[in-house]
Amino acid sequence: MIIVTGTKRSGTSMWMQILTAAGLPAFGEAFPRNWDRTLKDANPDGFYESVLREGIYYRTNPHPQSGAFFHPSQVERHVVKVFIPGLVRTDLAYIGKVVATMRHWREYQRSLERLHRIEDEQRGPQAPPPERMPPWLEWWDECFMLMREILVRRHAIHVQSYDGLLADPTGVITRVVEWLALPDLDVAAAIGAVRPGNRTQHRPEVDGVPEHLARVFDELYASIDEHHGLPRSLMETLNATSRELAPQVAEHRKRMAMQQRARQGLPA
Repeated sequence: MIIVTGTKRSGTSMWMQILTAAGLPAFGEAFPRNWDRTLKDANPDGFYESVLREGIYYRTNPHPQSGAFFHPSQVERHVVKVFIPGLVRTDLAYIGKVVATMRHWREYQRSLERLHRIEDEQRGPQAPPPERMPPWLEWWDECFMLMREILVRRHAIHVQSYDGLLADPTGVITRVVEWLALPDLDVAAAIGAVRPGNRTQHRPEVDGVPEHLARVFDELYASIDEHHGLPRSLMETLNATSRELAPQVAEHRKRMAMQQRARQGLPA
């Protein structure tokens, strides 16, 4: 399969639109459930999400409701959106090539806050908002997870910055389509699927993030945006940052899991 991955609000939906326009069949609907009425403002051209966004593994294939199962040989040309935690748990047999996208953490923060506002408005004033990890911390957790995935499992992956795609859609998309090495893909249609006007954030200021962490996040994004790879010095910095932030990540995950269990009527 061709897997599109990244954090939320990082350009994964745009890559799904690009690759389906090129001619690849997709898993996932543009607007699942009632999202065309509730969340369309967050992504007017569609999300292309499915249960597989959580990963392609025993809990999602066979499908938990229908029982439908697909074999790797049946979906070699299919494209699917799988968020970073799902990529980590996806069976290697289903990973053909991965197109990963990364958005600057400051834009991610504001974009995710906007999505949360939309979700909370749809939920209504009577329902308390769910427990959430601070967006900047979630960005860090998942981007570090992606770097570790690249180094550990070593599958074929192209990592692209959000800014780089919007700055040169023709060049970036042409190179990615050539890298996929699949016949009969329509490059012109893929390029035409890019909608720069849908961008809602342009590197805003973000409060509450310690300066030394902001520098690390900026360096990680710059290494992707400028195609520097992951030099040893940067990986050492990322590992040190992971050790520093691991307790905060674990505490937020614990609280989120406890809230989820409470909603399901399960003991804490």
